[in-house]
This record gives sequence, structure tokens and C-alpha cells, in this order.
Amino acid sequence: MPESLTFAPTSDPKRVRAPDGRVLSVPEGWALLPPGDAGLTRRVKAAGPTWTVVEKVGRKLFSRGVWAPEQHILQARAALESERATPAYAKKLAAGRERRAREQEEYEVEFANSVLRFLAFSPAWLPHAKKLAVLVSAHATPVGSGTVARTERIPVERRAEAAVIAWMRHQTTGYDDLKIARVKGARREVRRELAEISRAVLDLHRRDVPHGPSACPLCTALARVGGGAREA
Repeated sequence: MPESLTFAPTSDPKRVRAPDGRVLSVPEGWALLPPGDAGLTRRVKAAGPTWTVVEKVGRKLFSRGVWAPEQHILQARAALESERATPAYAKKLAAGRERRAREQEEYEVEFANSVLRFLAFSPAWLPHAKKLAVLVSAHATPVGSGTVARTERIPVERRAEAAVIAWMRHQTTGYDDLKIARVKGARREVRRELAEISRAVLDLHRRDVPHGPSACPLCTALARVGGGAREA
């Protein structure tokens, strides 16, 4: 594999900063390949040396493109465009879309069932559990939603629990209207306290003990909400 180095951007678009702090100028005859086409980027990196520009914003890293010999970029782009114009490529794309749609549908079912298992509502409150599972799953599972349900770093059971608590935070508490001090750890502490309240509300529905729906924040929210909810 040809050498591919990683740099940070500078205020000069044709100069980059190396990990050791040195500022280097982009070699003559090189061009910047913008991010966004993973297939093209892979081919350009395989064709020869490249400089990948990555910028850190907060805790996240964002690609700002790849510098490479311009001729390599032009050749890789032409070859890829030619391949993508063939019927075989179109068939491959269609098969990929069908596979991803099938996997997404299977995950939505798996996630909703995980939510139901976490809720473990008593038979008297089972309709509420089913409705809550649908609402939470519809919001949390879409690809690109950025919710905890899309991470693979924790088991699906924990994802389901976290998604329910997030839904409860926004739909059954006053979290969205709270004025939280800009102090490190303050928001985390507020979320922890509200999570405990939400868990207590959920526990009410795990027992066959009737309660007044109008006085229950979860029952009220389920009657009010017809779609998904935000997670933050």
C-alpha cells in the first residue's frame, strides 16, 4: 500500500501541519480530492502517496479531503465513472440497497423487541409498552439518526434501555425547558436525576396496580405523542 500521511489543516489551503508541528507545502502537481466519495478516495490512495487532511472539532474528527498527484485523481475518477456506467454496477447498487433495507427492517424489529423486554410491563399495561416500543424504535433506529440505537459499541439491550430513557427525558419531563448552568458535569447530573425519575415511572407499569392515567407523565405522553421524539 502506498504511503498515506495524515495532517491537520492550516489557514493556508495549500499548506498542512504535520503531527510534529511542522508546516509543509503541498507538492507541485498535486490536487485536493474533496471528501464524500469513499470509492474514489480508496483508489486514489492505492495509486500512490497521499496526504489526508483531518481537522479535529471538539471531540470529533472531520476529513477535509486528500491531497494526491492530480493525474492519479483524474485517472481514478475516469476509471470509476466508466465502471459506474455499466449495467453490472447498477445491478450491484440495487442489490446493495435491497440488502441494506432488509437489514434495517430486521434491526427495527430486533430493537423494538429489545425495548419491550426492557420495559417488561405487566399485562394490564402491555398496550402502553407496545406503543412506547414503536415510538422509541421509530425515532432511534433510522440510519444516520445519530442516536444511541445506531452505535455498535454497546449491546442492543443497553441501547434499547438508553433510547427509552432518552425518550422519557424529552417527553415526560421538563428537560427541554430547563435552564442548566454551563458548568462541567451539570447537564450530566440533571440527566442522571431525570433518569431516576423516569425509571420510577416505568416501574409503575411493571406492576398490576392501577393508577390515574391523567396523573401519569408516561400515560399522558403516550396519549399526546403520535410520532417519534428527539434524543440528545
